[in-house]
Amino acid sequence: MVKVGINGFGRIGRNVLRAAFDRSDFQVEAINDLTDSKTLAHLLKYDSLSGTLAAKVEAGEGRLLIDGRPIRAFSERDPGTIPWKSVGVDDSGAAFDCGVRASVCVRMGMASCVVAPGIRGIDDVVAGGNDVRTIAKDSVYLLAAGV
Repeated sequence: MVKVGINGFGRIGRNVLRAAFDRSDFQVEAINDLTDSKTLAHLLKYDSLSGTLAAKVEAGEGRLLIDGRPIRAFSERDPGTIPWKSVGVDDSGAAFDCGVRASVCVRMGMASCVVAPGIRGIDDVVAGGNDVRTIAKDSVYLLAAGV
């Protein structure tokens, strides 16, 4: 099972969590956003495009409970200060606008960092599943599959 952290709980982050909710191979362990967990819970439960989430969503101090399953909630401007690994995160999904800032995920020991918006400062673009390359460990790549 892949255990992820989501940095930025806007529309994309919330939809990733909604999509992961019923999967057995993908689990969200932690969320980082600049607002409090009560607001995060409300935005997840009542989405203007996706509708009301059927699951029970509750907010607690530093966590969300979704149908009783806890997800750590952080409110850090610098995601590099979050102990992602200690809360069980293998990979991080992030909303960064710069490849240099996104590389903090790799420096923190994450296996990968998925970046949602278009970004500046990337080393290369890998497009499609048939693009076979050796990906350098310290490089920042934009994976452009299914665009």
